[in-house]
Amino acid sequence: MSDRHHEPQAAIAGTSMGGAMDLGVDEAETLEKKPGPDGGGPEDRPRSLWSDAWRDLRRNPVFLVSALVILFLVFISLWPSAITSGSPLKCDLAKAQEGSQPGHPFGFDGQGCDVYTRTVYGARTSVAVGVLATLGVAVLGSVLGALAGFFGGTSDAVLSRITDVFFAIPVVLGGLVLLSVITSNTVWPVIGFIVLLGWPQISRIARGAVITAKQNDYVQAARALGASNSRLLLRHIAPNAVAPVIVVATIALGTYIALEATLSYLGVGLKPPSVSWGIDISAASPYIRNAPHALLWPSGALAVTVLAFIMLGDAVRDALDPKLR
Repeated sequence: MSDRHHEPQAAIAGTSMGGAMDLGVDEAETLEKKPGPDGGGPEDRPRSLWSDAWRDLRRNPVFLVSALVILFLVFISLWPSAITSGSPLKCDLAKAQEGSQPGHPFGFDGQGCDVYTRTVYGARTSVAVGVLATLGVAVLGSVLGALAGFFGGTSDAVLSRITDVFFAIPVVLGGLVLLSVITSNTVWPVIGFIVLLGWPQISRIARGAVITAKQNDYVQAARALGASNSRLLLRHIAPNAVAPVIVVATIALGTYIALEATLSYLGVGLKPPSVSWGIDISAASPYIRNAPHALLWPSGALAVTVLAFIMLGDAVRDALDPKLR
């Protein structure tokens, strides 16, 4: 390629079409310059919302601390025997309400059960209820909200009225009424109740995000090119409307864990012999003066867990919201 090609004035002085095309190609080569072997030039590559969010999260100490706490909770939920060798159902009435002892750092509760072991095993129930309930709420609410927001019309109006009805139901009162007639000792009735009353919030968020996303130019262009409704919804709208749902679901996970503990404390959630922080808090309440440690440790574990998930949700919200950058 001659030197004349690299001189703008010389390029323009030639044939107008040729000079303009030569200069355009030269500029295109400069703009499309790829990073070298040393990894330089990352600023020339466009970044997506998710890559920007991940970069911000890695630099956020709130996210790092909360993520470490959550990873530890997940670890002890899957393998509680890794940090305790006792059984949460093994009790000795002779040691009831005794304080810390070698091998029993948290002392014993009113039934002589090891508080440390029960606190560790209680994390399994809380994490399981929180994660499974959040998945159920997110899937059900996202599907219904996305369909209503995408198609609109009668389906949107009907769903809006149904969500209004569910929003009018007090959560704790509804749990007392619905769960009091169920005798199962598993976590599934509690999870089903949370999903039943939790999906309207996610549905509203998903509906609004889909309505906003379907008005964008790229969606209208895909529709003009003949894309089907399923392709528009799954390939073009859903990836750009899922961020608000993830943020709300992450924050809600902590509240669902607290809700399970509240229902178990009131006696309508999980029931003995299930191991739950709410059950232990309820059992330790009458002995708060004689054995405050039996109440302190499970309630402290519950508070730290809920706070960790709420902090994680706040960090994710800050990273995914372009207005906060």
